[in-house]
Amino acid sequence: MARAISTGTISFGLVSIPVKLYSATQSSTGVSFNLLHGKCGSRLKQQYVCPVDNEVVSRDDMVKGYEFAKDQYVTFTPDELKALEEKATQSIEIAQFVPRESIDPLYYEKAYYLGPEKGGEKAYRLLATVMREANRAAVARYAARGKQYIVMLRVSDDAQGGIGIIMQTLLYADEVRPFAEVPIPDAEVRDSEVKLAKQLVDQIGAETFNPADYEDDVRKRIQADIDRKIAGKEIASAPTPSEGGRVIDLMEALKASLGEGRPAAQTPRQIEDANPPSNLAKTVPTEGVLERKPARRATPETPSDAVLESKPEARKRASKR
Repeated sequence: MARAISTGTISFGLVSIPVKLYSATQSSTGVSFNLLHGKCGSRLKQQYVCPVDNEVVSRDDMVKGYEFAKDQYVTFTPDELKALEEKATQSIEIAQFVPRESIDPLYYEKAYYLGPEKGGEKAYRLLATVMREANRAAVARYAARGKQYIVMLRVSDDAQGGIGIIMQTLLYADEVRPFAEVPIPDAEVRDSEVKLAKQLVDQIGAETFNPADYEDDVRKRIQADIDRKIAGKEIASAPTPSEGGRVIDLMEALKASLGEGRPAAQTPRQIEDANPPSNLAKTVPTEGVLERKPARRATPETPSDAVLESKPEARKRASKR
């Protein structure tokens, strides 16, 4: 059973709906390493050191400051910092209803499930039903943890009872960089390339996205290596990833992806040209099979050398001279 992390109230017009907030996501248990002393293996502790006085500063002696110019700060007391924070009203005030597809997923940040509090079940279901039938999402303001958030309320059909509301915190406009900053040079795409690319899309296409089909293979491999290390075994080297991103011929790459453009088999002549024979062996094609003939002995440069090579006794006499 999920445990609520907070409570809130959805308000629009004169309607108020008490709700509970539940975490919709959870961070995977990542693999983390600690810093140890190489000499004794003890875990190291973090300390804050003042570079001016060259001494360790305890938390009781720390204050928070805002840098308004280079190396110039204005400091704040804990009471002043608390006064700066947004008052947590826990109210989710709907500002407008917009078409659901009008909100770019680029602005999505963190998701929460909303469930009705006791006494708010009917109003909760009414709001969810209206938004689903109108295919609209609600944009609202939400103040919590000293901050004000802009959130989206959208309907999900995966909840108990067949319908539920998800609250998605959104990024503000100044937190999203414009795509126009990314340089994308113009390029001409031929109709034949588009046709092949569509075939590839159809070949590996699917009607739905199933998150369970994908796992964090890197995390699993690292954990397996750690377990192997704990067991006293050697860690296996990670396989070298194949080099990607280099497209020599777009049409050939598309055809190869579709299984239509296999590289042509090399003929014996092409193999011979690619691998020239050395001066010790000669490669000749015989009915499609490569045979290697033994190298011929080098021709003697002088008649006397020929005589010495062919007559071992003459070589012996020549050496004695």
